[in-house]
Amino acid sequence: MKNISVIGSGTMGNGIAHVFAQFGYSVSLVDISANALEKAIATIRKNMDRQVSKGLIDEAEKTASMERIKIFTSLEDGVKDADLVVEAATEKIDIKLDLFRKLDKYTPENCILSSNTSSISITKIGAVTERPDKVIGMHFMNPVPVMKLVEVIRGYATSDEVTNQIMELSKGLNKAPVEVNDYPGFVANRILMPMINEAIYTLYEGVAGIEEIDTVMKLGMAHPMGPLQLADFIGLDVCLSILKVLHDGFGNPKYAPCPLLVNMVEAGYKGAKTGEGFYKYTPGSKELVVSERFK
Repeated sequence: MKNISVIGSGTMGNGIAHVFAQFGYSVSLVDISANALEKAIATIRKNMDRQVSKGLIDEAEKTASMERIKIFTSLEDGVKDADLVVEAATEKIDIKLDLFRKLDKYTPENCILSSNTSSISITKIGAVTERPDKVIGMHFMNPVPVMKLVEVIRGYATSDEVTNQIMELSKGLNKAPVEVNDYPGFVANRILMPMINEAIYTLYEGVAGIEEIDTVMKLGMAHPMGPLQLADFIGLDVCLSILKVLHDGFGNPKYAPCPLLVNMVEAGYKGAKTGEGFYKYTPGSKELVVSERFK
C-alpha cells in the first residue's frame, strides 16, 4: 500500500493523516470544508513541531511528511487512487452508510475500505458495499500520534487476508493492533462507556462531586484521567451516541444513558470542544476548573 485516503479532517482524521504521512505514505485528506482542511494542516504542522522539539523527528522529516499530505474537498478526486481508505467522519450511521456507498463507487476495485468508528457495526457498513470482504474497522485512539492502540474490527464478511493486511499495516505504523469481532461497542467502548456513564450517575445521584469522583479513579485505580474529565475530552455527544448504540444493540437497560448526560448534550454542553462540560475550558489555560453548574 502506498496511497492512503483519510475522510474527515477533524481531531481523529488529522491525527490519522499525520501518522500515515510520518511513516512514508502518500496521504489524501478529504473534507467537504476547505476551512476545516486548512485548520487540519495547521494542527498537523503544530503537532509535528512538537515532535521536533522533543527530538522524536527532525526538521527534514517534518518537511517531508507535510509534503506527503494533499487536501481535497471532492470525495471522488480524493479517493480515486487509494489503496486504503480510513473514514473518520461524524459518528452518525446515516452519514457513514452514505459515505461507504460512494466510496465503493469511487475507489479502485482492490481498495480496502476502513472506518475509524468507535461503535457502529462494521458488518452493517460493509453490507452497503459490493466488497464487504474488504471492509474493516480501524479504531485509532486519541491523540493518534501518541496512542499505541488500534482496535481492528472484522465484520461478519471481512476476509482473513484483509484482516491480516491491516494488522501488519498497523504494526508498521508503530502501533499495537488488537483484533476484535464486530459487536456493539467492540471492546474499548463496551467497557469504557458504561464506566463513564456510571461516573455520571454517581454525580447525578449526589454520591460525590466531580473532582472527588475523578480523584478516586486517578489515585485509587491509577487512571491517568478521571472518567468525567475523559468524557469531556472525548465529547459528551460522542459518549451519548456510543451509549445509544450499546443500548439499542444489546437491549439491556444497563447501557441506558444517564439523564444528566442527555440533558447536557441537548443544552450544548459537550465538553472541551464547546468550552464547557463537567469542567470549564479556557483557551491557553491548563488549569482544570469545575463548571459553575456543578458547584
